[in-house]
Amino acid sequence: MEKKYILTDNSIINDLGIKMFQIKCTKAFDLIKEGELGGFIEKEANLSQDGDAWVYGDARVFGDAWVFGDARVSGDAQVYGDARVFGDAWVFGDARVNGDAQVYGDARVSGDARVSGNAWVSGDAQVYGDARVYGDARVYGDARVYGDAWVSGDARVFGDAWVFGDARVSGDADIDSNDKHCGFDCFGSQNRHTHAYMTRLGEVEVTCGCFRGTFDAFVRKVEETHAGTVYEKQYKAVAKLIKIKFKLD
Repeated sequence: MEKKYILTDNSIINDLGIKMFQIKCTKAFDLIKEGELGGFIEKEANLSQDGDAWVYGDARVFGDAWVFGDARVSGDAQVYGDARVFGDAWVFGDARVNGDAQVYGDARVSGDARVSGNAWVSGDAQVYGDARVYGDARVYGDARVYGDAWVSGDARVFGDAWVFGDARVSGDADIDSNDKHCGFDCFGSQNRHTHAYMTRLGEVEVTCGCFRGTFDAFVRKVEETHAGTVYEKQYKAVAKLIKIKFKLD
């Protein structure tokens, strides 16, 4: 098989002490011209010689990570660990994909976003800004996760759902539309973000700071921690809106 690229003698050593080599196209394909220089990889096992997959600019792929299919890694993005980027996926900006994470389909991961652990981002999903997707989380369909949002645990964000701002979605969250979750900023003793969402068991779960639990547990925690204070009134107002949102009455 004729190779589409070679490793050049131009090398760098990253912060982990790993030596990587700039790639050079040896036969034109897609929008890449013969002789064009690409980004940096540690070894040929990081980038498939088949398909139109390519690493651009200052992007780096190393460890046991693999980019294949028609996927692209560009900008200052890094893909490492045992991560996989494939299909028509695109990782760019300052994004990081690592661990056993997978980004595939037509998914986009960009900005300062991080996808790690066993998380998957697929379909037409987009993760960007300072968002974090990790654990065993899945983001797919036309979903968007952005801003400072975190999606973790066994959470599923899919369909046309958008999770953003300071949202924290975890556990068994099952969000396929914006009707399945809601968030409230600047409430409580430390102006915390409070987020509520549906789980796969049809229950409403709430996250707030280090708290995560059922709606009833959230109300009890508020009463235990903030009894008789203005913060109790604030959180009780949030609880009332959550009840209205999810028709808990």
